[in-house]
Amino acid sequence: MPDVCLYFQVHQPHRLISPQNDRTRLKPPYEDDALNREILNRVSDKCYLPANKMFKQRIEESHGLFRMALSLSGTVVEQFKKFRPDVLESFQELVATGGVELLAETYYHSLAFVYSDKEFQRQVDMHLDMLEENFSVRPRVFRNSELIYNNSIAAKAETLGFEGIIAEGTPAFTEGISPNYLYRAPDTARIKTLMRNHTLSNDLAFRFSDSAWGGYPLTWEKFTDWVGQSPGDLVNLFMDYESIGEHQKAEKGIYEFWQKVPEVLIEAGSQWVTPSEAVSIYPSLKEYDCAKVTSWADAERDLSAWYGNAMQQEAMAKIRELEPKIVSCGDPVMLATWGRLQSSDHPYWMSTKGGADGDVKNYFSPYKSAEEAYRTFMDALADLEYRLQACAVHA
Repeated sequence: MPDVCLYFQVHQPHRLISPQNDRTRLKPPYEDDALNREILNRVSDKCYLPANKMFKQRIEESHGLFRMALSLSGTVVEQFKKFRPDVLESFQELVATGGVELLAETYYHSLAFVYSDKEFQRQVDMHLDMLEENFSVRPRVFRNSELIYNNSIAAKAETLGFEGIIAEGTPAFTEGISPNYLYRAPDTARIKTLMRNHTLSNDLAFRFSDSAWGGYPLTWEKFTDWVGQSPGDLVNLFMDYESIGEHQKAEKGIYEFWQKVPEVLIEAGSQWVTPSEAVSIYPSLKEYDCAKVTSWADAERDLSAWYGNAMQQEAMAKIRELEPKIVSCGDPVMLATWGRLQSSDHPYWMSTKGGADGDVKNYFSPYKSAEEAYRTFMDALADLEYRLQACAVHA
């Protein structure tokens, strides 16, 4: 029976206000506070608070045998502080049990590694500082936004002092090697790569309540059998925290499932381990040479979710173009605004893919179309660039 590593991503972006052709409505940070508050309240009541309570009970009742990991973006913590400090306190209480490991990432849940090494490192440092300030922890394992990964990212994470890094384990890139072992990237000396078991993770995150799915209904007994049939050291279950109660509704039995699974897997012989514990316990099986950039998004599992069309490419090129102007201006409000605009959600909402990928994007997007997402984003960037020009004149 393999052991199990459970990790959840916790993230909310700062959604933007639409100027509706009235540029006078625009001013940094261009955020729709009413919409951000509404969504955060809904997800907090359906997911964050009840899930935190449930997992806290599972950790305490198992005397610490059940363990898990979370990655909280800087933007979601900002919104907790602004709109729901009770939810931040709930996460702090969960972490204080000692059964939850926090992972490092980019503060703004951004694509910074793709376009700026300096900005990437700045955001990682910001995120580490945020975790230390709010949770008094310093992570040992790194997960890049949307599990964006390749050899270079693993090497960079090692230079930053991390002992482990998270990657997607889709067969299209792993060439048949099992995700249920730890690996090492070429030209690294110490850091280990943990691969997401995408099949079992997506059974929980996406297919759980799909009555047309062959595995429906997914019971804890059935899932325990599937884990037991997965050869290897470790089954890595990585997914959005919002899959509990928000994407997979409470009335479909998702809470009953998670209340039972920790105990059932322990009884079956699995050990729950956190990512840093996995790095300490298990050897790296062999080298995982991943030259291409991978992610956990869309069917392609690459960067096409954010760079797949001309709108997305133009938007990200403009973000990159503004970096030297932002740095030279030195205005902390403009720097924070530019940072928040780097959240990967903004170009993702501009995707024009169809099929299942398009359905997922439409579910998450606050816009009626990719074109509306693009116009709203570019209006904010245009106003920011105008203000940067004024800053340069007065410098």
